[in-house]
Amino acid sequence: MKRYLLSIFHPDGPPPPAPVLDKIMRDVAQVRSDMQTAGVWVFAGGLCPPSTATVLRQRDGQLLTFDGPFAEGKEHLGGFTIIEAPDLDAALAWGRRLALAVTLPVEVRPFQDERPS
Repeated sequence: MKRYLLSIFHPDGPPPPAPVLDKIMRDVAQVRSDMQTAGVWVFAGGLCPPSTATVLRQRDGQLLTFDGPFAEGKEHLGGFTIIEAPDLDAALAWGRRLALAVTLPVEVRPFQDERPS
């Protein structure tokens, strides 16, 4: 089975009002439960806002540290789920379910092949 990253992109700004967010969270919990039952779920997590980020960048042989997000934009990576699926079609099916639950864009990306050491 290959691992896939399902990235959830949030718009900048405050979260939706409680009644809307509560439904989204219930729907996401159901998708996660279904993933766990199907044996594809590996790990998931939500991220703090981009303003909490610290960026490390090498420049001219020195490692520099910057506060805040690496890139400015109108949306940011807000959370992710890692799954194991037999192929891209199966991963996309789970990505579609997650996108419908979170009502936000979800990017599905395979991990590079892991090579034994």
